[in-house]
Amino acid sequence: MNPKPTFTDRLRIIFKGILDPIGAFLNRLGLTPNTITLLGLVGTTVGAYFISQGKMTTGAFVLLVSVLVDAFDGTMARLRGEPSDFGGFVDSVSDRYAELITFAGLLYFFLSQENALGVMVTFAAAAGSVLVSYVKARAEGLGFTAKVGILTRVERYLVLIPLLVFNQPFIAALVIAVLGNVTALQRILHVRVQGHIRMQKARENKEYIH
Repeated sequence: MNPKPTFTDRLRIIFKGILDPIGAFLNRLGLTPNTITLLGLVGTTVGAYFISQGKMTTGAFVLLVSVLVDAFDGTMARLRGEPSDFGGFVDSVSDRYAELITFAGLLYFFLSQENALGVMVTFAAAAGSVLVSYVKARAEGLGFTAKVGILTRVERYLVLIPLLVFNQPFIAALVIAVLGNVTALQRILHVRVQGHIRMQKARENKEYIH
């Protein structure tokens, strides 16, 4: 099954004319894609700290800058002509850490406010976000595709950052908790369909051989 291009895929195409020149400039400075990945993670950690202290707007803008910085690592690797499996692995792991660190900031904030509901919703948001990525990775490891769903990583930040700017952390966590877990379920069902198709083809081939 060939899924349609994701929102993230379309963004890469739309902003290629901006990403490529900046990525080329960063390469000329001698920076490596992995360095940019780690800089994005450090920035996310700073943003999470501001969020944990209740400074939502400041944290949101720091997160925005960090996400934009992190967008250049893949571009830089492609322009260098040396995209590697390890580089992609580092980027993927860093993205997961970045999201979990961000949610840790929200968890700390809700704990300091003694907001039990906020804590539970944030935990559900973190779980959904991790599951979205895990389902995709596990599916691809089995030879399936799972690039579907309404709330992938970019969309999660498009929900989170604007709502934090307007000091609405609970609503941000709630939307991600609901739609993130819905996205994980969408991917599970997508893989289930592919599994049934694979089994059907295997039966047909077996019958044909006999």
